[in-house]
Amino acid sequence: MNLAIITARGGSKRIPKKNIKKFLGKPIIAYSIEAAIGSGLFDEVMVSTDCEEIAAIAREYGAVVPFMRSSAASDDYATTADVLLEVLGDYSERGTKFDLLCCIYPTAPFVMPDKLLAAYKMLQEQNADAAIPVVPFSYPPLRGLVIEDTYVKMKWPENLNVRSQDLGSMYHDSGQFYFVRVDAFLKEKTLTCKKTIAMILSELEVQDIDNETDWKLAELKYKLLMN
Repeated sequence: MNLAIITARGGSKRIPKKNIKKFLGKPIIAYSIEAAIGSGLFDEVMVSTDCEEIAAIAREYGAVVPFMRSSAASDDYATTADVLLEVLGDYSERGTKFDLLCCIYPTAPFVMPDKLLAAYKMLQEQNADAAIPVVPFSYPPLRGLVIEDTYVKMKWPENLNVRSQDLGSMYHDSGQFYFVRVDAFLKEKTLTCKKTIAMILSELEVQDIDNETDWKLAELKYKLLMN
């Protein structure tokens, strides 16, 4: 059995009610729910939240909220892995176990059903334990600068005269979703297990949303993709 878990706690500080704020006219969490349901991959699409308002909107768009998140898994120090372990534990106590889970963030409107299907196919064909979407850094981080005692210097000066193309590609997490086999996750307690494969995305498909400017950029990118 496959489970989609959308992690959406309340109490966002930088963007009030971030997880249910309207994104191009629709609560942003709805995009994640609809992508999971639309993929047809999951026996259950659930939202883990500590907020009744989020729970109500989640149900409105087709997700289930079989139990509320605990306070321990809702504070600023709880990790995504902590939340998923709690969800799996609660399901297990109710006699339900899953083979594969997909954690989808609630502010990830760029997640589409076909993207989930493609990641699932990669996971199966390559016999991996986890699959995550990543995006290349737009500038080589190995040539990054730091400021120390007022002055700018290279963090790794040994790369000063190395051509950018010779440093190799580096990627960062797109912050959208994580596919992982439940047995591997329970064993390793991480979403990036030892056998994790990557789906490479373009910068147009990725946008961190931490403030109002990010939100506007995400809406612009989404419109470009849809057109």
